[in-house]
Amino acid sequence: MNKAELIANIAEKTGFTKKDAERALNAMMDSIKDELVKGEKVQLVGFGTFEVRNRKERTGRNPRNPKEEIAIPASKAPVFKAGKSLKEAVNE
Repeated sequence: MNKAELIANIAEKTGFTKKDAERALNAMMDSIKDELVKGEKVQLVGFGTFEVRNRKERTGRNPRNPKEEIAIPASKAPVFKAGKSLKEAVNE
């Protein structure tokens, strides 16, 4: 499912117009992004948790020259951890 299909699905389930559904979805994504940028965690009970994890600097291999080691800099990575009820629904 892509974003357009998700918007259509939200509009169908809520009775919103597609334009209103798109606005709601964009507002939700922006709100989650803003909290993650601030370093906060977003917990949606029953669905899951969005958070930022810090990755340490590490060494890796150059894919073009596997004998050469390269430094991979430290970074922040957004992650999603599914909640219990979401996991159960997927595994049914």
